[in-house]
Amino acid sequence: MTSCCTARALTAPRSTTWLLAGFVVLAMNLPVPVALACDHDKQPAPGSPTPKVTAEELKALGAAANADAATSRPTAAPRSGTAPAAVTPTRRQRPSTGLMNPNLSLILDTAGAWFSVDKPDQVGAHDPYQTGFNLQQLELHVESAVDPYFELQSNIVFSLFGVEVEEVYARSLSLPGRLQVRTGQFLTAFGRMNSRHPHSWQFADQPLVSGKLLGPEGLRGLGLEVSWLSPLPWFAELTVATQGGKGACCARSFWGGSALPVRSPMDLVHSARLAQFFPIDRDLSVYWGLSGAIGPNPSGYGNQTQLLSSDLYLRYRPAGDPQRRFVAWHTEMMHRQRQVPGDALSDWGMFSELVFRYALRWEVGVRGEYVTGVANDPLDPQWSSDRQRWTGQWTFYPSHFSRLRLQTSVDTAPWRPDPVFAVFVAFEVLVGAHGAHNF
Repeated sequence: MTSCCTARALTAPRSTTWLLAGFVVLAMNLPVPVALACDHDKQPAPGSPTPKVTAEELKALGAAANADAATSRPTAAPRSGTAPAAVTPTRRQRPSTGLMNPNLSLILDTAGAWFSVDKPDQVGAHDPYQTGFNLQQLELHVESAVDPYFELQSNIVFSLFGVEVEEVYARSLSLPGRLQVRTGQFLTAFGRMNSRHPHSWQFADQPLVSGKLLGPEGLRGLGLEVSWLSPLPWFAELTVATQGGKGACCARSFWGGSALPVRSPMDLVHSARLAQFFPIDRDLSVYWGLSGAIGPNPSGYGNQTQLLSSDLYLRYRPAGDPQRRFVAWHTEMMHRQRQVPGDALSDWGMFSELVFRYALRWEVGVRGEYVTGVANDPLDPQWSSDRQRWTGQWTFYPSHFSRLRLQTSVDTAPWRPDPVFAVFVAFEVLVGAHGAHNF
């Protein structure tokens, strides 16, 4: 049998062998062994060339390559889906994508609808709004790490008649002091529902209180947001933001569709939110949030609108259940106070949802809504008294990336003599890589 030393001597000079071994180690990203030669071959044979790379140098080179690979190796990003009930929500980590290959996903939401009236009073821009077929949205989601310090996220929504930049923002990844910053256009951290996109809703249409007090597209705008994760033993995060208050779609209670100029910081919308998460045990978890926002309204110089909200989300899901069954209860309440010439208007509303996933692919849910009205309201002159809506849904998930939902509702509006009945058959499909939703 030929020894390792003899075999090496027959194939290549010693210096070439050392260099080849170094290239192989670097290519395979493997740790470099301490000794690559046989013990009796540590001294060069007479007449052989002197090695140009010593064992110590090659070892140091391999160690450096291994360390560099370990720091640059991406972490697998989770796909969208339901997070375990007792897992504490954490801040978003760096997306697993190359700088030139961002994660892309395309989400289609459509619905066939029937209403008992010709012109129903839907409040959401993505709601089914007419009897017949409705394109709720086609969303293009793009996300990528910019560098070790920032990530970029964008949600671009296509409709039959236009394109809308719903969100586009940069978010920090490595600030000290438990801080995180994002800037651009984003949905305001106000309540739990406002920052969620339609494909993560438990029902096919937007709650009445969100559409009336925040806007058909929810509360959002261009601005700057800073959040701080507290060192408390439970998850507690404080978020403050300053954003523009214009747009009938997304700042309805503030400047809305008016074209008034911004002349001072008081002409912007300032918001704050405290979100807390309590894992009661491995099966039961509670999420509670408090939110507030203040900004100008166009009824007169210096007149302002104040919004307050409290939201509660409770979920029970047995951790070891192979059917992934759960029961979730989500409730939000909002209150609005507006200054108008010679008066102050006050109204409020709430919704409460109960969803039961009774099998791996099946769930049912019910939602109740109650929103008050006020006389002489410049935004909703006919909404002068209370409005109620009750909704039920039955959903089937063919897979993790598609959804078929049957929904029915009855809506009692003060300006209509009879209740409005509605039936939806909503369908959704998702392709591509999409990050996990917030808890």
